[in-house]
Amino acid sequence: MARSTPSAAKKAAPAGNAEPARTDAGKIAKTQIVDMVADRTSLNKKQAGDAVATVIDCIVDALRTGSSVGLPGLGTLSIAQTAERSGVRPGTSDRITIPAGKKVRFKVATTLKGTL
Repeated sequence: MARSTPSAAKKAAPAGNAEPARTDAGKIAKTQIVDMVADRTSLNKKQAGDAVATVIDCIVDALRTGSSVGLPGLGTLSIAQTAERSGVRPGTSDRITIPAGKKVRFKVATTLKGTL
């Protein structure tokens, strides 16, 4: 006897719902973003997919060159330098040195922060 799970019910829901279907971890996948763009514009799914992929590529390229990316109503992505630091290797408790590097930092827009 097959049991229905909450995640199975979400996957079986029709695409026209007001709320987008989400994966098990509560994330919205790129394909779901493409579907939402296609639904809200006059683009078909292929054109919407190309548009979303292009936007993502532009954001990644800007971050690779060291530029920050401002997304109005969402926030700002930027690159931050991390300093060399000491840490502990899990499981063995050995002290290790974690090298300096870079990480992506995200600052939430105040308009979004106020509505969360």
